[in-house]
Amino acid sequence: MIKARGLTKRYGTVKAVDALSFDVRPGAVTGFLGPNGSGKTTTMRLMLGLDRPDGGTVTIGGRRYRDLAWPLREVGALLDARAFHPGRSARAHLAALAAANSIPSRRVDEVLRQVGLDTARDRRAGKFSLGMGQRLGLAAALLGDPGILLLDEPVNGLDPEGVRWIRDLMKSLAAEGRTVFVSSHLISEMAQTAEHVIVIGGGRLLADTTVGELAARSASLEDAFLELTSGSAEFRAAHRGPA
Repeated sequence: MIKARGLTKRYGTVKAVDALSFDVRPGAVTGFLGPNGSGKTTTMRLMLGLDRPDGGTVTIGGRRYRDLAWPLREVGALLDARAFHPGRSARAHLAALAAANSIPSRRVDEVLRQVGLDTARDRRAGKFSLGMGQRLGLAAALLGDPGILLLDEPVNGLDPEGVRWIRDLMKSLAAEGRTVFVSSHLISEMAQTAEHVIVIGGGRLLADTTVGELAARSASLEDAFLELTSGSAEFRAAHRGPA
């Protein structure tokens, strides 16, 4: 389980994350929803110890990320799909990660097959399309067979078949009892993927509920989100369809 309590992060006079508290439980896909600039990526960076909070705490399985003995074997994360050396092959990139985390080398080919990159394993990653880069980032997140996954906008760059594939993958991982926390700014994507949603705006918690309970608030799921985030002009502009 992931627990955030009073999580706060400032950049100058701006509060990117404002006293944010929530739990992410295993066995379900939890959506992290909000408009671009709402604080989703910053929150995930705080979870992974990539940024230091100005206040509050976040623990993963009862411990801070920096205290995990073998982080990649406990938490898999996809925050930046291009976080690899462009001159390395997909296999070489994953092999280096496996060696650094005492992960058996056989996992490299296993995850390449799992994400559909087995035929491109010896190609330089710098030549990959955005969608292939997303798949390689996901392979890195899965490499240690972790019980917890943090995925930031994982469908970016994927074609329709790839989107369906990653939806099914996330659901199957959650069904195995894993904790799956996935961010998106798309209402429609969360409706088809997540069972539970945490909605933020301006770095603050707006809702922590099930998709069904949120949909019951209004005539449609989209309207419920729009009403909930009525103070966010960015959200309304991004999600309201043509008049």
